[in-house]
Amino acid sequence: MSDVSPSGPPMAASPLTRAVLEIDEYAAGLGWDRPARLFALVDTAKLRAQEPGLAAQLGIDGEETPAALTPIEQDEIPADRPLDEFLGTVAWPDAVAGCAMTVERLMLPPSAEGSVPDGLDEAKLAQWVARHPDRQEVRMTVAVLRDGARESALRLRAKDSATEVLTGSDLVPGLADALAATFEE
Repeated sequence: MSDVSPSGPPMAASPLTRAVLEIDEYAAGLGWDRPARLFALVDTAKLRAQEPGLAAQLGIDGEETPAALTPIEQDEIPADRPLDEFLGTVAWPDAVAGCAMTVERLMLPPSAEGSVPDGLDEAKLAQWVARHPDRQEVRMTVAVLRDGARESALRLRAKDSATEVLTGSDLVPGLADALAATFEE
């Protein structure tokens, strides 16, 4: 039996992994060079029961909807604010089971760490990475639930295919920590 669904992305056992892959597929459909996006994750069954009008708008009003979590995109993130500063202002109502974010970044392989020049500020480091011949563009989709569960999906621009998406719970721990902090009181 194949582990790829007819629509493309790998099938996943966990509801959180399925939600992350759904968001990754959505972001992939928008293309690259996009701003970060924030999503609330809500329990699909509760949403259908408590907000049938919204469920109908989202196309999840039928019983055939298998997803346990429904991602709902939030307002656009201000481009002029650092993500950590913005996330420090986010708070979720009790109906939100978790949240997720997609963000694009440049990354270098671990072998490049030793060649980073000393004394670079953040802007100069970003310029250095952007010029590095081994840089890779990556889209990270990270999700956390109130109970502490985490999941991530990484998609390299060089391997922009649903079958090449890497998933794991600890792929982007810093962003996962920042998202989890949005649920702290």
